Amino acid sequence: MTNVVVDVLLVLGVTLELACVIGVVVMPTTFDRLHYVGAAATVPAFLVVAAVLCREHLSGGGLQAIAAVGLMFFLFPVLLTATARAIRRVDE
Repeated sequence: MTNVVVDVLLVLGVTLELACVIGVVVMPTTFDRLHYVGAAATVPAFLVVAAVLCREHLSGGGLQAIAAVGLMFFLFPVLLTATARAIRRVDE
């Protein structure tokens, strides 16, 4: 049963990540693309961590996955804001 849950979580995570990549490719402006980049760093990453935790529980691999996604979740808004400000300066 655990393998089915892991597979479903991974399929959902990869599907959402693919939708975000398609959004980045299709959107006409850079600011529109940043919305899809922001979405790619949230929900799909948490689905992958949930799959890892279902398989590994709170062992070494599970804790490393939590640390990696937690670091990405807290540092990504800073990177996104800095990128948007740089784009705004270039466009002026």
